[in-house]
Amino acid sequence: MIVSRQWLQEYIPLDLPVEEWADRLTMSGCNLESIEPAGEDFAVDLEITSNRADCLGHLGIARELSVLLDAPMSRPGAMLEPITDLTETVTSVELQCPELCPQYMARVVRGIKVGPSPAWMIERLQTVFPGYKPINNIVDITNYVMMECGQPLHAFDFAKLAGSKIVVRKAKTGEKLKAINHVEYTLTPDMCVIADAENPVAIAGVMGGADTEITESTTTVLIETANFTPLSVRNAARTLKLHSPSSYRFERQIDIQQLDWASRRCCELILQLAGGEVLDEPVVEGDVPDWNPELITLRFARIEQVLGIKIPADECVRILTSLGLPVMGKVTGESAKFRPPSWRRDLTREIDLIEEIARIHGYDKIPEDRPIPVVSGRRSTAERVRERVENVLLAAGFNEALTFSFVTEEQTKTFVRDTSLPDLALSQTAGEFGNRARTTMIPSLLTARRENERQGNMTADLFEIARVFLGTDPSKPETQPLRVALITGRSFFEVKGVIEAVVRAINPALTLTAAPSSIAQFTPGRGAELSLGGKLWGVLGEVDRSAAHVKDLKLREPATIAEFDLQPLIENAVLVAQAQSLPEHPAVTRDLNLVLDDAVTWSSLEATVKGAAGPHLEGVRFVDQYRGKHIPAGKKSYVFSMALRAADRTLTSEEIDAVQASVLKACETTHGAALRG
Repeated sequence: MIVSRQWLQEYIPLDLPVEEWADRLTMSGCNLESIEPAGEDFAVDLEITSNRADCLGHLGIARELSVLLDAPMSRPGAMLEPITDLTETVTSVELQCPELCPQYMARVVRGIKVGPSPAWMIERLQTVFPGYKPINNIVDITNYVMMECGQPLHAFDFAKLAGSKIVVRKAKTGEKLKAINHVEYTLTPDMCVIADAENPVAIAGVMGGADTEITESTTTVLIETANFTPLSVRNAARTLKLHSPSSYRFERQIDIQQLDWASRRCCELILQLAGGEVLDEPVVEGDVPDWNPELITLRFARIEQVLGIKIPADECVRILTSLGLPVMGKVTGESAKFRPPSWRRDLTREIDLIEEIARIHGYDKIPEDRPIPVVSGRRSTAERVRERVENVLLAAGFNEALTFSFVTEEQTKTFVRDTSLPDLALSQTAGEFGNRARTTMIPSLLTARRENERQGNMTADLFEIARVFLGTDPSKPETQPLRVALITGRSFFEVKGVIEAVVRAINPALTLTAAPSSIAQFTPGRGAELSLGGKLWGVLGEVDRSAAHVKDLKLREPATIAEFDLQPLIENAVLVAQAQSLPEHPAVTRDLNLVLDDAVTWSSLEATVKGAAGPHLEGVRFVDQYRGKHIPAGKKSYVFSMALRAADRTLTSEEIDAVQASVLKACETTHGAALRG
């Protein structure tokens, strides 16, 4: 927001050097970007945060300076002397989409003479709009009032409005509008447009149309002052890639209590600079509700607790009332109630009032070494589990990634984990990121892996912890689960080992199993569904780079991907290690190589081994599998290792041989397995 010193002086006396009052604004939250000479004026560029839409006009900045400098502020009266003819006798407004435009006000001024704007107005507009080219007195006035109070306005050539009426509606499919920048835009049905009886004449809150723009032949104008909902304006501006000073202000929400003042102010300047006569009683559609916000209670003792300094109660009351927050009720020694003004809708809590007091009183008056009685909150189990998972993955050599929550339609096809999930798409695209709410993070990480390869980083091992979107009901947590996803160039078994390390770090007693997966994007025999404690938990597999849609990524190196839910780890977390006695006797291992049917899975064989080995089995571990030469067709060999240990003695060879014989017999009976010679 660029402001003009001369313009500000119209509302408030500024006897201080420009650097001094600009510094005061910086210390109060309106950060100074630059001060540039502009002829006899100065252009002061201020950074305005998104919650301070009230400071997107000179009156808002003057209001701030009035409080900071304890100086009186004046505001134009916006006085009109309309003729007796009523506006409703010449025009009408039909509001068809109040959800996009809650209020619309139209005034008509006739008998005007369009011409150049006076030099003082042009100079001010060129100060705040570098490179501004004056158009004519009517258009310049609408821009002037917008920069004066922050309320965008628009002027239509009344004679060019078909039917002499205004219709506020949604655009029709395929409708087009040539804007005043002389570019034609194709509109979509979710956009709000201002139309006449036949066609759109403006994109609501964004830009007017060329067909009704003001020219030298214009003699009657219709002045629009409206309230368009922030989201509708933002979506239209982003979709059309058409951003304007008007859309910037509507997106941050305007002060609807000043709609009438802004309309009167615009007409007042038109009468002064272009002549003519204004018709009485504007046409208004949509009621402007009375401003009656919830009162905010301020406890004076709370100020010292938060800021670390004591500010007298009467000073706090003075600051807040000067900012436009009147005291409601009686001020006691302990507290007072205040009503926020209509231009400060961001003030809703006690802490907001304390911040207002702090910035006006001066942040520099808060000692750096003053202790503040604030203690850190205790981390939740979910936070501790997430941190532990992150630490394990970082220690394993992965780097944390942060990708966008939306993907393109093409990306969704690169990896499909569950075909039954709905396709959740926004009506507005998020630019190059797409408009599909992702149901899995794998497509995002595949894209990130590809981009790293393109930059010469062929060994990017990435992980991400984020939410995916499986439904549209936010009241159901299961529709937005928190998941962990990772991608690496390592093998299937290496990644499985990393995931096992994650599980052990959370709860060593949890059982992780893997079963073959039918996901098309996995290399055959190198994809698995992961189960935790017997419940489906995630997926793991090596990417088949020749699979449909995956090959379009043009990955150069092998990639293994995995994704699993974080919630089961949170629910089963054992974050305090339990001490256990060290074994006093050695373990004995026996490796077995069995030939069995190709259909037998490792999980079923493992279960058989555990059931037959008896109480001395400490663990069973998969070692390798083989198909090929010396193995009959339809058969495969599994190599696995058993660890045997007794708590009270060293096992004898006879005991170990007995366990092995029991295991071999169970495997032969259950799976038709034979010991490979």
